[in-house]
Amino acid sequence: MSEELHRITSAQAALSDDLPARQRRYFWSMMIRTVCFILTIITPSPFRWICLVGALTLPYIAVVVANAGRETVSGPSQLLHRRNEISRATDA
Repeated sequence: MSEELHRITSAQAALSDDLPARQRRYFWSMMIRTVCFILTIITPSPFRWICLVGALTLPYIAVVVANAGRETVSGPSQLLHRRNEISRATDA
């Protein structure tokens, strides 16, 4: 029989658990930026400008995406909500 794990706090996961995923997202965004810079040199004029705009805007986008997901959640946690539903069902 598998044991079900229960979370007893509404605290976020540890930053050390979240950091590797955020670093991977940032790394891949910077690799796309590098490709955009290389394409700026190689491609003809109309596409060159599109690649340049991508290379210039990707740092901002990469930081926003890498930092996404660490926001605090307001309101009751889902676990507490589920526990309240179970207690109401057993009381009835």
